[in-house]
Amino acid sequence: MDTRPFDQNIIAMVWDFDKTLISGYMQDPLFRRYNVDGKRFWNEVNRLNAYYAREGVHVNKDTVYLNHILTYVKAGLFKGLSNRILRECGKELEFYPGIPEFFQNVKDLIEKNSEFSALGIKVEHYVVSTGFAETIRGSAVVPYVDGIFGCEFIETPAAPGFWDSESVPEEAEISQIAEALDNTSKTRYLFEINKGSNKFPERIDVNSHIDERNRRIPFENMIYIADGPSDVPAFSILNKAGGTTYAIYPPGDRAALRQVDSLRRDGRIQMFGEADYREGSLSWMWLTEQVARIAKMRLQKQDQNIRRSASHPPGHLNS
Repeated sequence: MDTRPFDQNIIAMVWDFDKTLISGYMQDPLFRRYNVDGKRFWNEVNRLNAYYAREGVHVNKDTVYLNHILTYVKAGLFKGLSNRILRECGKELEFYPGIPEFFQNVKDLIEKNSEFSALGIKVEHYVVSTGFAETIRGSAVVPYVDGIFGCEFIETPAAPGFWDSESVPEEAEISQIAEALDNTSKTRYLFEINKGSNKFPERIDVNSHIDERNRRIPFENMIYIADGPSDVPAFSILNKAGGTTYAIYPPGDRAALRQVDSLRRDGRIQMFGEADYREGSLSWMWLTEQVARIAKMRLQKQDQNIRRSASHPPGHLNS
């Protein structure tokens, strides 16, 4: 009797966000809203590592910007900044050509194929970002994605001696960091998607030992799409586990082209293309081709399993 918990018939496309789905950074609408100089903010962030090192304090260079956001809130430069405002900023994000339509198109490619749909094969999209989860939730891609993992803020912290039954506080300024993703910890969410703990958090822990045959989405069913060197840890996980890796660069940006080509030559990624997801573009063709390849692979494995499970019928004996 087969007691495997999952059919492993889901294909996961896992997306970085900044410079992968949008041309800039998702914080740009926030800076415009508060009339804050974005270049100055990021320049300060880049100097924080050395600044705190003088005090003997080591900071995470990937996530220290979250603390600087809170510093701006405390200083009144982001006065009243709440999770609602972060979500509203998501409405202003402009995506690369073909997004968000590509998300639904690639799902339809599989789910409207009778051969694939008969086996229940489908596509899920996930965003894993070091940016703001709330801003992504307010953006145009949210109806098409099956999970968003990003940095999050707490508005009103639980006070000492709090009761579980206390009512949820009304909207307030963000005051604490709830979740902070850096370039290495992004790999944790690949394992959450892989094991299924994102769908069954009360039953499956990301650190639980689960045989690969029993995981919800095997790594070989996963495609990771991102823009550059900061995603090398995630690229490496999938490359070693039989997954698919793809890098994006802005159209016409020769320096970015050299960067992703260097990743390909070093074996960090399998392919790269311009950030254009419209039908007929290189990125559209290559990514949809990989999704179809994985779907066909699942069909082949299903056929092999059926053949192995059935014995040969008895035949006539020759005298």
